[in-house]
Amino acid sequence: MKVVFHIDELERWEETTKNVKNLVKIAPEIDTVILVNGIAINGFLEENHLSFIKMSGVHFHACNNALHANNITKEQLPENVVIVPAGVLDLIELQNAGYAYIKP
Repeated sequence: MKVVFHIDELERWEETTKNVKNLVKIAPEIDTVILVNGIAINGFLEENHLSFIKMSGVHFHACNNALHANNITKEQLPENVVIVPAGVLDLIELQNAGYAYIKP
């Protein structure tokens, strides 16, 4: 199974963190991606999210358009974050590849 969690609001980081941690605890075999775009991209810079972002078995994607719009550079992101050209395109590709879509 595969799932993509979508965060586009800063307020959704906490709920998504809880959802993903609970999912990974009971089903670590699920391929889990978290796509972040819009204003939520600033969540990558918040210290309280770093341990979650570095969590093993979870893949983080950052929208390049959102990075540019919020003046965030690649160097400011944790090393394991993958930059995708456009968050919307990434969501389309992931869903076409069979990823279930969840937006907490």
